[in-house]
Amino acid sequence: MSKIVVCPLTAVTETARLHRPSHVVTLLGPTAPEVRVDGIEPDRHLRLCFNDISVAMDGMIMPAMEHAEGLMRFIGSWDKERPILIHCWAGISRSTAAAYAALCMNLPDVSEAELAMRLRRASPTATPNRLIVAMADDILGRGGRMVDAIDAIGRGREAAQGKVFQLDLAR
Repeated sequence: MSKIVVCPLTAVTETARLHRPSHVVTLLGPTAPEVRVDGIEPDRHLRLCFNDISVAMDGMIMPAMEHAEGLMRFIGSWDKERPILIHCWAGISRSTAAAYAALCMNLPDVSEAELAMRLRRASPTATPNRLIVAMADDILGRGGRMVDAIDAIGRGREAAQGKVFQLDLAR
């Protein structure tokens, strides 16, 4: 069964070793170190560089529509034969937003609210970046329902770093 695996940067190497993903998404800020995952070819590793913010701040790079479009194209290229690994610095905000977008893209007949609850059950600390979710919602034509569903599950439990979790693509 296809799955989306989410982790913080500190767990990337071990998580990749355990789950053997075919595709990797790295969502880090401009000063973060280069991430390489053994066995993943460059065309199967998407690296997006922006800060974890939802409103403009001096000296920070906001997520932009071009980032969201690149993310959605990349997720669309995933063959689902093996897992996709999505990570950010803490595994709480950028990566959970991308994982939620991947769920919504791959399960178009499942309600946004149900998918948001799946995310919450899998990760009590998940606090998806609202701007990334809003852009993915626009791209997928979900009419604001993705944002509403993320707002409904609320902010996750406070943590310095999230734990590794997975989301199955079963209906």
